[in-house]
Amino acid sequence: MKELSLHMLDITQNSIRAKAKLVKLVIIESAENNEITTIIEDDGCGIPADRLQKITDPFVTTRTTRKVGLGLSLFKAAAEACGGYFEISSTVGVGTKVVANFRRDHIDCAPVGNMADTILTMVMSFGETDLYYQHDYNNQQFVFNTREIKETLEVESLNEPEILNWIREHVKEGLEEIMEEKIYGKVLSRTKSDSRKEIERT
Repeated sequence: MKELSLHMLDITQNSIRAKAKLVKLVIIESAENNEITTIIEDDGCGIPADRLQKITDPFVTTRTTRKVGLGLSLFKAAAEACGGYFEISSTVGVGTKVVANFRRDHIDCAPVGNMADTILTMVMSFGETDLYYQHDYNNQQFVFNTREIKETLEVESLNEPEILNWIREHVKEGLEEIMEEKIYGKVLSRTKSDSRKEIERT
């Protein structure tokens, strides 16, 4: 895949199929450590130990619509091809955690990609499942939490055109801000009232 965000989107769909109520996505980009680390964690049904041992085998899948399971195996291959590592742990009835690490300056390391559109796609496809997204960029942090937004707006679903438009812009602007060198040392934070006002203006 040309962007790491596409891997993340694919893996989070596994969480939805595992009936997760909450999916946590954390991306840590560090120029100092020369690495990109992605962590995807859910509270879904988990994976039995016997299947977990061979879960990254491309020919192992529980899906009936695709004979070959490529998501995890491709993510693992991408990480290892960039001098990084891949880890997956899971407990039945508790959930699953996937960690992929990439050497940032490796010639084969794909860009993180368009996270604003990726997060929007996740929100639209997650149904009742909530998303916690945290992006750390050289010690600056942006956080997006659907549970907080639902509480602020007093709604059960975010799949309304005006809300979705706001989400895309909110994530895009938040990421742009933490990636600007001029605000180095400042952590981005938006209050619930700020979020409500921005949505109401759209």
